[in-house]
Amino acid sequence: MPSALICTQWSLDVELAETLLWRDEIERRFVGDVEGALVSARASKPDIAVVDRDLPDAVRLVRELRQDPRTRRLSVVVVARTDFESVEVDLLEAGANAVFRLPAGPEWDDRLVRLVAVPVRGEARLPVQFELEARMASGVHAAVAMAINLSVSGILIETDFDLHVGDDVDLRFHLPEMEITVVGCGRVVRHAGRRRYGIEFYGLEGEGSEAVERYVEMVETTEAR
Repeated sequence: MPSALICTQWSLDVELAETLLWRDEIERRFVGDVEGALVSARASKPDIAVVDRDLPDAVRLVRELRQDPRTRRLSVVVVARTDFESVEVDLLEAGANAVFRLPAGPEWDDRLVRLVAVPVRGEARLPVQFELEARMASGVHAAVAMAINLSVSGILIETDFDLHVGDDVDLRFHLPEMEITVVGCGRVVRHAGRRRYGIEFYGLEGEGSEAVERYVEMVETTEAR
């Protein structure tokens, strides 16, 4: 059964009642402080952590979840009750997958399905170069990147190009052994160290999502033998 760790000092029952997170098939645990959240995450290994943006020391919570080998693969979603605040950049740079803004809308479940139901722990090494275009305030810029890890929800890249959390990128990369080129869009959601960036897919053309999932499963099966 998928599980969610809800990290907040205030109840989110009403706000999240109509979302995937409150369905009967989701097991939920609730904590109201950073230390309790870290203990619970390490012990129960949830599929997703939902962090209230206004939780004191929320940035440290996200950072420690990402740095700990026991919890680094779980999805982390930040829930915000008001308009954008600068701390959201800090939370994304610390490793949060996304910021979801209340009130919850129908698009929430489309995004949550990828973060909860899809096995985000599955990754495949993809040591190939590919091209990307980044859309930033200063315009559209082309760059070459190296794909390091690929998962069904996104890709970890290495590039000399200076990307920033929140930048949109156009991606085109080839899946080895499958003779398939994946084309689509993503958003930089994490600065993962020097020259490395985590990109979340939000629009792969055609059967791109299915092709990535098949490739990750194929690599996992090969490595398990």
